[in-house]
Amino acid sequence: MCIKLPLLLCASLCINFSYVYGKEPDKSPFQVSVRDTSKLSIKKKLIKEAGAAVSSYKLAEIPAVSLQQYLKGQVPGLNIQEPSGEPGTVQNMFLRGISSPLISPADVLQQQPLVVLDGIPLIGEHPFAYDIQLYNYNRIGTATNLLTNIDMNNIEEIKVLRDLSAVAMYGPNAANGVIVLTSKKAGKIRRISINSYFGFAPRPNVATLNASYENAFRKQFYDRYTANGRYSDEDIYPQYLSDSSSTIYNGPSNWTDNYYRNAMVHSISADLSGGSERANFRFSGGNMRNQGIADSTGLDRYNVMFNINMKPLEWLTASLMINANRLERARNRNLRDRYAQTNYIPSLAMPLAPNKEVYQQYVSQFNNGFDNNVNTMLDGYGKLMVNLKNLQISSGIAVDYNEANRDIFFTKPVMEGNNYASNYFGYNQRLLFENVISYSKQFGAAHHLKLIGGQVIQWDLSKYNYGYGYRGVNDLIKLNLIDNELTAKSFPANLLFKFLDKTSHNLFSVYGHGSYEFKDKYSLSLLLRGDASSNAQPTSRWFFSPVLSAGWNVKNDLLSNQNNISALNLRLSAGRLGKLNAFDNYGQGPQYTSNIGYTGNVTLPGFNGYSTLSRPYNSGWVGYGIPWAYTDQVNFGIDFGINNDRLQGSLNVYTKTDKNQLLRIPAYAEYGYKAAIEPGLSVNNKGAELSLSYAPFQAGNSGFSWTSSFNISYNANKLLALPGGLNEMVIGNSLLRVGEAVDRYWLLSNEGIYNSVNDIPVSNGTTMKYTGTTLQPGDPKWKDQNGDNEIDNKDKTLYGHSQPVSVGGFNNDFKLGKWSLSMNFYFNLGRSVLNQQMANSLDFINREGSNAIESVKEITFWEKRGNRNDYPLYNPWSNVIPYRIDQDLFVENASFLKMRTLSVGYDLTSALGKGKMKINSLYIYAMANNLFTLTQYKGLDPELVSYTGYDTGYGMPLPRTYTLGLKMNL
Repeated sequence: MCIKLPLLLCASLCINFSYVYGKEPDKSPFQVSVRDTSKLSIKKKLIKEAGAAVSSYKLAEIPAVSLQQYLKGQVPGLNIQEPSGEPGTVQNMFLRGISSPLISPADVLQQQPLVVLDGIPLIGEHPFAYDIQLYNYNRIGTATNLLTNIDMNNIEEIKVLRDLSAVAMYGPNAANGVIVLTSKKAGKIRRISINSYFGFAPRPNVATLNASYENAFRKQFYDRYTANGRYSDEDIYPQYLSDSSSTIYNGPSNWTDNYYRNAMVHSISADLSGGSERANFRFSGGNMRNQGIADSTGLDRYNVMFNINMKPLEWLTASLMINANRLERARNRNLRDRYAQTNYIPSLAMPLAPNKEVYQQYVSQFNNGFDNNVNTMLDGYGKLMVNLKNLQISSGIAVDYNEANRDIFFTKPVMEGNNYASNYFGYNQRLLFENVISYSKQFGAAHHLKLIGGQVIQWDLSKYNYGYGYRGVNDLIKLNLIDNELTAKSFPANLLFKFLDKTSHNLFSVYGHGSYEFKDKYSLSLLLRGDASSNAQPTSRWFFSPVLSAGWNVKNDLLSNQNNISALNLRLSAGRLGKLNAFDNYGQGPQYTSNIGYTGNVTLPGFNGYSTLSRPYNSGWVGYGIPWAYTDQVNFGIDFGINNDRLQGSLNVYTKTDKNQLLRIPAYAEYGYKAAIEPGLSVNNKGAELSLSYAPFQAGNSGFSWTSSFNISYNANKLLALPGGLNEMVIGNSLLRVGEAVDRYWLLSNEGIYNSVNDIPVSNGTTMKYTGTTLQPGDPKWKDQNGDNEIDNKDKTLYGHSQPVSVGGFNNDFKLGKWSLSMNFYFNLGRSVLNQQMANSLDFINREGSNAIESVKEITFWEKRGNRNDYPLYNPWSNVIPYRIDQDLFVENASFLKMRTLSVGYDLTSALGKGKMKINSLYIYAMANNLFTLTQYKGLDPELVSYTGYDTGYGMPLPRTYTLGLKMNL
């Protein structure tokens, strides 16, 4: 494919990808400058970006598994979702709100911020695998959080970039913001460091239930709404509840002995660095093991990292970095996840029993099979840099590669006689080649000019092979479906399903950047870049992005004699940045597909030995004329320091509008299509972010210091436009309406219960109906919003927000002599949750009678969560489904405040004396993590909610962890 360069940018193709990534010109093209994070360091500095720096020193003490867990509450504007406490599961991050409705996991993946490790933009999982899934609770394959590969002991600093003046240097990959990780570097002095912690997470205390309790709860419904009570001939009562003499369900509810446990956690990391001015290195290795408190889950990580720098000539530097990780994940034994994986739902008439001995029989049968999940990850770079007087030229290549293997075998006893085997192998790889040239010149004492030109080529490739089969000849034959040739002797040919897919994306970028500073008082910078994407259609292959930013150092200009004001800077930036299409088929126009079949499973069928193609009737029509999506942003910021920086702060106010985004809308039904993929979706986010740091006591003669920091952000989104000029559209249980937020629930208003026929409204002789069904005593009293005497979708209103309006954190660090004490709090405000778990437990009639995935009862069905007596006693047999989820009866305030960490430490360095072994520093600490939660939410935990805002109850509890740790430098 030949891509023509715009003439304006060709003229400046002096080539710099390193500053595409926002580096200083004298730094490596794959490195960012390390900044002092002990203070904001804003004095005498023109700040040109809305970014927040986080020191990794304290974060490394937290027994976290993923980058998302480390960053909770650390940075304003960063919202992190953790739907489950199972180690290694995926958590979501959103910077400055959501840019489009979160309808599917693909929408979530496309809104994640870019993570950059030492200048390498990491590639994540591609959402294309969801196309072949009947259920999308977990992506096929290992579904492991790829950001569990970050060993915080290797990280020097974390920067979260939000403003376009900072993120635009990273190109369209960075349209959702950037998290920059800077690793520790090689040094000229030989050093050995050891960091380790060991601890445990106690099993949670839960209230268990059995069939007797469930019978007592259901009896009130049978007594009230059936003629002969719960054993009437008209109603079939569940068998597992009907036999009160059975100790399996009515006996001891002690299943927690086999489900919850006291889990062990540990981490050890060591590194060695040294060398000289001309050549130096750093090598590190470590292991992290984190057991889950439930269902024998856990994650093991093994990692090594190597950096080397060589300077054969005074003006030439060569650098190399390699970072490798292996992740081994022990997954849960949830029924729902297993059924979703196998695309097979057995009879749900008899749930797992709460009896310990019976439940153990199931666990033993499950363990006769296997579910192996392994991820291997490798990233690194090699680069050369020429450093002349005012000119720097650098060139480098970088790679990021991750692969996943999952092998499964479920035996016949846990599959109703139909054993199951599957294998998944997939990988994502990103290769980058970059060049940079930069010129920096100081003209006298007043003027400073910096010019940069850059070019980058990025090649992305994602691929997977996947196959599964049912009814193997016996449970002793466990074959790999991809690597081995299968015959009908092992698995019947008609029960084998095989898939493979591959998608690639190429991105070519050029840009020019210029900045000017006058007397350390005023600054002005302009970025012009052009990006060409292979996922864009040929008629709009290129996108042009301008970003203009300015800074004013008010302190140096007007307040130089004001000693109480140590810093005052103003920032303003505005610009545009393109957004990439994740799917290559969007760039192709009309197409065919092989997604047809009649088995219920997604298949790739053929006829008489020939593959079969059809138009994409289910996935949606893709036409011509799809332009680039893009984001327009304006940011105004103030950074200040008072009383010699004892009080420091930063305030950012922003507006960003994401335009021309794609949305699947109903269209072309007359041609057999369910929908069309159309551009035109536009969403605006407005907000403010505040960070404050105050040191009321600084170390003096008493040796006591106290530093307190606080951050909070506010974000509000609004739908500005829908494709095709639509004013509103319905997607599932959601309504998108122009002028409203895209994360609101669309619900009926519940006003109580109709206790008698006289309570039900009558208009013109007609009793009120719900979608054509006449309401009866025992039905909910839903508000008739439009007064037409019928309850339907027209009476639904928009409620609450599934995303928090405000997020933030509060930290306090104390030090007295050799002792230190730290406390960290994390909060969400203005967020609502739909308690689907409670709705499901009240809707027992429809759940018992359905063999659907939503009716699966985990072993935690026998755990008391919430209070069902807080809800009205509706008639559960009513055709209106009174305990339906789409009503405000189940909306709850999910705002919360959590104490994330409490730690105390002691510096033993001076107590060691001068022994034979020279120890430069020795620090020990004890930490408690996830101590308590303050919330009005009645469910298990307001954090255990997916992107949909629905609390299904399937997420495992977040553990409370206690650790002892040691940091030592030799």
